[in-house]
Amino acid sequence: MAKDSKVRQENGVVLSFIPTGEYYFNKGINAFHRHDLTGARKYLERAIQLEPYEPMIACQLGLVYMQLEQYQESNDLFNRILEELDPSMTECLYFLANNFAELGLFSEAKNYATSYLDTDPYGEFIEDAEDLLYIVGMEEDGEDDFPIKDELILKQDKARQLLESGNFEKAVEILTNVIEEFPDFWSAYNNLALGYFYLGDMDKAASVLDELLVKNPGNLHGICNLAVFLYHQRRDQELQVLLEGLEKVKPLLIEHKYKLGATFALIGRYKQAYMWLNKLKKYGFEGDSSYWLAQSAYYTGHEQTAKNAWKQLLELNPEKEGQEPWNYRNAQGVGFEDDVTSTLKKLRSDYMEERLFGIFILSKSTRKDEMVSHPDFKSLDEFSLTEKVYLANVLDADLKKQFDPNGIISRAHQVADILYEKHHPIDAASSGLFLMWFSVFLEGVKNGQEFTNLRGFAAATEYLWNKLKHEKKSQVEISKTYEISNSTLQKYTKIVLQYCK
Repeated sequence: MAKDSKVRQENGVVLSFIPTGEYYFNKGINAFHRHDLTGARKYLERAIQLEPYEPMIACQLGLVYMQLEQYQESNDLFNRILEELDPSMTECLYFLANNFAELGLFSEAKNYATSYLDTDPYGEFIEDAEDLLYIVGMEEDGEDDFPIKDELILKQDKARQLLESGNFEKAVEILTNVIEEFPDFWSAYNNLALGYFYLGDMDKAASVLDELLVKNPGNLHGICNLAVFLYHQRRDQELQVLLEGLEKVKPLLIEHKYKLGATFALIGRYKQAYMWLNKLKKYGFEGDSSYWLAQSAYYTGHEQTAKNAWKQLLELNPEKEGQEPWNYRNAQGVGFEDDVTSTLKKLRSDYMEERLFGIFILSKSTRKDEMVSHPDFKSLDEFSLTEKVYLANVLDADLKKQFDPNGIISRAHQVADILYEKHHPIDAASSGLFLMWFSVFLEGVKNGQEFTNLRGFAAATEYLWNKLKHEKKSQVEISKTYEISNSTLQKYTKIVLQYCK
């Protein structure tokens, strides 16, 4: 790894001093030894940005991902090491075998473990690989009744990532195909229903859950999701009937106890929520459980438990500070704008429209400086030219004048600004509107579109977005909202429709 840091320069623009990859690697190793996996991940991810061809950094980050159960990301790194960085690091074959075994992909696990034994018969993990082969053999014998293919789980994981990042349309597309191919894979139904729910299409969300509960009547996740949907639709009588049944459920699995507790908390039934979530403490169940426990404990008078749970939550998600249930007024109006983790994740998305959306969120954040200086923030070398120019617009740098003389990227930002006036703060539902706009912008640029009528493009995007969600907003209503004529809306709706993927 390089010993010396350098001041990076690009097109005459002097950028800020960045420590070396080795600096972050050492901090990551120290955090790993302290069992601070979240800190280790952040430092090592920053290290690999600065030293992308250093196999030791990639391997250590892969191991951290493994510990955090981010198996897809871990596998990507181990495969890259074997294919590009250092094929002699045969231990990566064993690590891959271990990851696939954890995912339940036993045929893949068997292949990699066998490959490791054949490639490095005197390797450090020989006994571990042999034990793994024995365990995988036992698991395969017990899997005959549940033939879930490797491809299926990988697709499901991809869809989950898309849902988490707000790319709901692409998640829906993947999950629809999964269900067509594997009609008995129940978790895909629940995720598809959530995708439609986030898109605002309540009818389709409910239809998916109805189909699930006909085919698999005791699916607790499906019943809980339906309760949430009924709550948001204000269908109180139907919800009450469903809740009477849920109150009688006595789940054995920890995951089901958490789902039940979180559902009760989300719909404001804090007494029942506290009963289930408080029981999970003895199992060491963390993450979102701490959030819902803090909520339910506070609203049922268990203030010390609430504060302890919130303290535990902040250790994993420091960006939640200020959103405590006892600080309810300040928590109102909090959207993606100040969610550091979510925004940084969008900036690393595989999809350009999502990365541009991340830059837009950055422009609206009160924590902009914190995000830019965060170890997870991409190095400028990783940004495309379009992203660099857009980032320059957001940070008000001189680069925008050099590479966006016609102001097209600036106008894309202005259209998003107009949408933001009507839809802020940005939440899970409205994020789809902004993703749709940046997708339209990217397609339009390819076709020479100059985006001169800003309000026309903003209005047309919202109009088509509402149609996609089956929401009844007339052209007259949208035209009035954006202060344009009805004929202008019709004109730009036809243009935008050409660029909708």
